[in-house]
Amino acid sequence: MTFSVYVLYSPSHNKIYIGYTSDLEKRLLSHNQLATKGYTLRYRPWILIHKEVFNTKFEAMKREKELKSGKGR
Repeated sequence: MTFSVYVLYSPSHNKIYIGYTSDLEKRLLSHNQLATKGYTLRYRPWILIHKEVFNTKFEAMKREKELKSGKGR
């Protein structure tokens, strides 16, 4: 199993969202259609603008944290 760190962009609201998942396709569907609550709901639609693949959850979590930090931005 691999893990993806992804960056989504909402052109209609000029927002960016960073997350990680083991199933990117399913997660994108959730962000854009299936979810009924949460931060990403109000800024739909989302476009995938960047992704990175990692072999472990730990690596993905570490990279997600880095991207969300001042250093990563």
